[in-house]
Amino acid sequence: MAGRAAVAAGGVVNGVAAGAPIGRIVIVGGGTAGWMAAAALSRIVGTMPGLTITLVESEAIGTVGVGEATIPQIVGFNRLLGIDEAEFLRETRATYKLGIEFVDWLRIGHRYIHPFGSYGLDMLGIEFQHFWLRGTTLGDRTEIDSYSIAAMAGAAGKMDWPRPDQPGSPLSKLAYAFQFDAARYARFLRGRAEAQGVVRVEGRITEVRQHPESGFVTAVALDSGEAIEGDLFLDCSGFRSLLLGQALGVPFVDWSAWLPCDRAIAVPCAPGGDRQPLTRSTARPAGWQWRIPLQHRIGNGHVYASAYMEDGAALDILLANLDDEPLAEPNALRFTAGHRERLWEKNVVALGLAGGFLEPLESTAIHLVQSGIARLMALFPSMAFSPIEIARFNFESVRDYADIRDFLVLHYRATERDDSEFWRYCRNLAPPPGLAEKLALFESSGRIVREHNELFTEASWLAVMAGQGVVPQSFHPVALMLDEEETLRRLEHIRTVVAGTVDAMPHHEAFIASIGGAMGREGAGAR
Repeated sequence: MAGRAAVAAGGVVNGVAAGAPIGRIVIVGGGTAGWMAAAALSRIVGTMPGLTITLVESEAIGTVGVGEATIPQIVGFNRLLGIDEAEFLRETRATYKLGIEFVDWLRIGHRYIHPFGSYGLDMLGIEFQHFWLRGTTLGDRTEIDSYSIAAMAGAAGKMDWPRPDQPGSPLSKLAYAFQFDAARYARFLRGRAEAQGVVRVEGRITEVRQHPESGFVTAVALDSGEAIEGDLFLDCSGFRSLLLGQALGVPFVDWSAWLPCDRAIAVPCAPGGDRQPLTRSTARPAGWQWRIPLQHRIGNGHVYASAYMEDGAALDILLANLDDEPLAEPNALRFTAGHRERLWEKNVVALGLAGGFLEPLESTAIHLVQSGIARLMALFPSMAFSPIEIARFNFESVRDYADIRDFLVLHYRATERDDSEFWRYCRNLAPPPGLAEKLALFESSGRIVREHNELFTEASWLAVMAGQGVVPQSFHPVALMLDEEETLRRLEHIRTVVAGTVDAMPHHEAFIASIGGAMGREGAGAR
């Protein structure tokens, strides 16, 4: 049985060759990635005849657990798992998130919001930004934020349900995500996964066993002497990349030349300051600081480049910019931006940090786990482990990383800041080819192209390019079909409708209370 995963066990069904079905899935590592995978797989394929799902983790090995902000795709993931949103909100101490506020990125004293959803209204068959750009040439200097329901509601501390049933309302364009306690989310998913049949095994892995000929992983041996055999292994072991990186030796692709930040210090603090439904990113001399308000505390962290700042100085900056007293000792992390050359090798699929890392500037870490799970479900293997499906998984996974990388690099390169060596390095970066093309197209005519259904929408690219001071030289000529007065009238009308809708929305804290949550200090509202 130990070599079962190493061979293509083929048969013939109705004249079609088919590999035998996977019988044993082993997830190595818990944390957010491991329990997301366990909860999703047990929900989707857990009832396959003879299938077992085992998760191996050790309480003695900590998880990173600082990623608390998400993007709207998490809403669909939770719904797929059948999660009640009110229960989720209570159990994870979650708050809502309508976007990310960027402070001091373009220049010190400047701020803008990257909102979820869209801007204004498309008119005459072309995108709204062309009418906004024409308005700027007519003397209307209103920032693009004013045309986004998410941006304006987030800034005002408001929240409400999206209303897709009311296409004429700005609320029909509202999208949201969550900010939550990652450790609580993992525990919440663990309960669901175990109820769906997932078996958790406690233990530290001391050996990864492989088939002597094929190199396929056959089992992981624990410090207890027990060996957990499997057919398909999911590597959720974090930065260690125990299976994919260490055992199978898949190389790491280093992107630190584009993304030089390689350190982070995280510390929660007691709740203080505003409780807007926004994640805040504030640029610092050699990186940036995050602020994530939860119901019971605020998550904080300082991401920085060690080549430009000492660890002690980075910690001082973080502690000097908290809303209230720290609630724990600082947690220091080291990382390199990039990904494993292949995220699926032989019978091992890496999810989360085991497959790669991109700094959480746009809250994409949990999404990358989620998209990896979805891709695995779409290409779920038989015991044949077809190279065609594996190659497709790797192609799409690496493309995901590259798309996000390009979006992150945009924040650093499009800046006026030259007040530190770090920012002078960033603003002179040669952008990756995909980003260079997008910048050139927007600078030329205000046009934005979204490639292959990539993660970030046209509205996201518009938010950051406009927010980071990228100014187009022209706009779509169709925008000239409205006369000057009509253009300005329509722009004003859209702003007025957005502002009036925001005024009528409940405050974020009241909205959370209405569905059973409670904003307060650590422990408040605990059950």
